[in-house]
Amino acid sequence: MAEDEQPQITLLTPPDFDLGSFPAQLDAVLAAHPVACLRLGLATRDEDRIMRAADACREVAHRHDVAMVIDTHVVLAQRLGLDGVHLLDGARTVRYARKELGADAIVGAFCGASQHDGMTAGEAGADYIGFGPVGASALGDGTRADLDLFQWWSEVIELPVVAEGALDPDTVAAYAPFTDFFTFGEEIWSTDDPAKALSALTAAMR
Repeated sequence: MAEDEQPQITLLTPPDFDLGSFPAQLDAVLAAHPVACLRLGLATRDEDRIMRAADACREVAHRHDVAMVIDTHVVLAQRLGLDGVHLLDGARTVRYARKELGADAIVGAFCGASQHDGMTAGEAGADYIGFGPVGASALGDGTRADLDLFQWWSEVIELPVVAEGALDPDTVAAYAPFTDFFTFGEEIWSTDDPAKALSALTAAMR
C-alpha cells in the first residue's frame, strides 16, 4: 500500500440480527462512512433466513454503491446476485469458487495466521487474503495474526491483505501502515452508535 493511502473499510454483519431494524442501522453507517465492501456473515445455516437477510442488506449496500459478499456460500452468492464470496477455509475452495463465480466475482480467503495458506490462496486465484484475529479473540483457533506477518506481506506480496478480529484503536493504529483493509464487525455493532464507533476506529488509521 502506498504510504499516503490509508486502509479501506469492510463491514461484517453481526452473526444474527433483526431484519426489522438492522437495515436502517446499516444505512446510517454507510451514509456516514466510505465503505468498500459489506460481508454477510450469519451464524445460521437456515437458507431462507440467509436469503432474506442477504436481500435486505444488498438493497442498502447497493444504494450506497458498496459491493457485497457472503461468507462461505458460493451457490447462494450466485443465486442472490451478490458480488462474490468470502471463504473461511483458507485456500481449500478458492479454485472451486473462482470457477463457479467467474473472473469478475470477488473471491476472498480468510487464512487465520498462516502465511503459507495465504500464499496458496493467492496462487489459486483469491482477490484478497484475510488474516486474524489481530487482537485477543475466539476467531479461528485463536492464534493471533501478528504484526510481523502483515509487515512481511506488505513488503513481499502485492495481493491485498485484510486485518480482522478484536480490533481497537491501538491495534488499528499499529496495523494501518501494513494492511490494505480492516474488517469491522462486532467492534461497532455491539455499541449503541455504530457510526460513531466506526469514526473512532477510522480516526486511528491516520
